[in-house]
Amino acid sequence: MILDAAAATFDERGYEAATITEVLGRAGVTKGALYHHFQSKEDLARGVLEGAVTTEGVRPQDLKLQEVVDIMLLMACRLPREPMFSAALRIAVDLQSQALLGTRWPDWCELLAALFAEAHERGELIRCIDGEEAARIMVAAWTGVRIVGEALPGDYDLAYDVCLLLQFLMPSLAMPTVLARLEISTERAARLFAELSSGSPGTPVEDGRAPAAADSVSEAVLAGPPHS
Repeated sequence: MILDAAAATFDERGYEAATITEVLGRAGVTKGALYHHFQSKEDLARGVLEGAVTTEGVRPQDLKLQEVVDIMLLMACRLPREPMFSAALRIAVDLQSQALLGTRWPDWCELLAALFAEAHERGELIRCIDGEEAARIMVAAWTGVRIVGEALPGDYDLAYDVCLLLQFLMPSLAMPTVLARLEISTERAARLFAELSSGSPGTPVEDGRAPAAADSVSEAVLAGPPHS
């Protein structure tokens, strides 16, 4: 509750402008309760940054590269809708906040590099691909898609743009036989988000390919949030 309130405040106001008083008001807790868990605004921001690195909602797949895809797709749905993620990105790209708090991009790179390493062992990656380099470029490209897309005029759909990114990148990483088995779509992104939101683990499917989108997946999720 406290971290969620801090994330929402940082997301709206930025780290420097946000105050503990605002967080307390949003969380509905006393100063003593807050300081029992977090000693300062800096501690709150570090908690937000840490909480934004997660694979929650991503199920094991036959293909490790499908898990990479799913992480990227699910985060594209979560970031515009959950302040924990958008606040972490706002903190990370602000140079003043970055100098004080750092970023969690190294953690994302490490997480993806481990999956790429497993994919390499399984013969899913093109042999010449370096998993750590691929992870770094993936994180950088994903972040750039969000930052640039948000700044462009008009409406945009982060999940759609991330799908395009993955469709451009994966042919350079995956063996052709593996590439043909990957599902990279906004429908899959919406399914993953709907399953996470409902608490349903979904149905494991061979080759990493999930069944067709259920009727209960809202059109709003598929369309993406309005540009802000």
